[in-house]
Amino acid sequence: MDVFRLTLNQMLVMFVFIVLGFVLRKGRILPKDSALTLSRLETYIFLPALNLGNMLTNCKVTSFKENAVLILYGAVLVVGAILLAYPVSRLFIKKADTAELAHQRNIYKYAIAFGNYGFLGNFLVLGIWGGEGLFKYQMMTLIPAFACTAWGLYILIPKDQNHSHPLKNLLTPPLFAIVLGIVGGLCNVEAYLPECILTILSNASSCMGPVSMILAGFVIAGYELRGLLSNQKVYLVTLLRLIVIPGCMMLILQLLGTPKEIMTLVLILFATPLGLNTIIYPAAYGGDTKTGASMAVVSHTLSVVTIPLMYLVFIILL
Repeated sequence: MDVFRLTLNQMLVMFVFIVLGFVLRKGRILPKDSALTLSRLETYIFLPALNLGNMLTNCKVTSFKENAVLILYGAVLVVGAILLAYPVSRLFIKKADTAELAHQRNIYKYAIAFGNYGFLGNFLVLGIWGGEGLFKYQMMTLIPAFACTAWGLYILIPKDQNHSHPLKNLLTPPLFAIVLGIVGGLCNVEAYLPECILTILSNASSCMGPVSMILAGFVIAGYELRGLLSNQKVYLVTLLRLIVIPGCMMLILQLLGTPKEIMTLVLILFATPLGLNTIIYPAAYGGDTKTGASMAVVSHTLSVVTIPLMYLVFIILL
């Protein structure tokens, strides 16, 4: 129950930062193009610093061997989620006979396969279980992260604008930092680094969660709320994302006798709300952004309640 209260508290903290981002834009305290600056700070500094610092500190030979099974869990479950996304997305967009409808279906496909497991998931795990818990979570999300950047981001870019190979998307600072951190951690590089380097990584890491949530609120504030809340399909995909998909995974894992620690990590990975990639990447290439914005505002708001409740039901009560 203590962890349940911590989970609820962390979700409330997340919501407050989202509201702050919303106010910053609606009140014109920050210019409209600040979203690009915040996004780049997250992508190139804060998230890589978190990934690198955490792996250098916690990824040792012994801990890597003990938690290597988490990589397998993450790989199997994300492949299952991606395969599920293909038929389920057709329920939302039945005929994709135009480029616009095909792109709309891909947005739903991404939403079914991936939640905001990175920014929000890291923020939630770090705040509740600390660096050691975050290391285990990042071990589980390693393969999902590769799948998200290769397949996920590839389908979000409109096809007439997408001229790159999916594997090129793997060359991102956050993923590079994870791989570099794993290698550095296994080689015990931390013992040879100046203390100021570790302090820099720690301080930059502390900014990751608040800035990512402020970014979410800032982006959402760029749209008219009434229009975002009127899309009925978004409520259905939010129900799938926050409750149905993670709930089914939890039941299957329970039947298989999976340890509760692993189930907790899986729950955080798959019960997080819909992320901002469904806005950011289509926007960069002239695609639809309203659907992604609607998904973000509805799912992030409801997740403040659903994530603690899902944890209460599947980890504490069952």
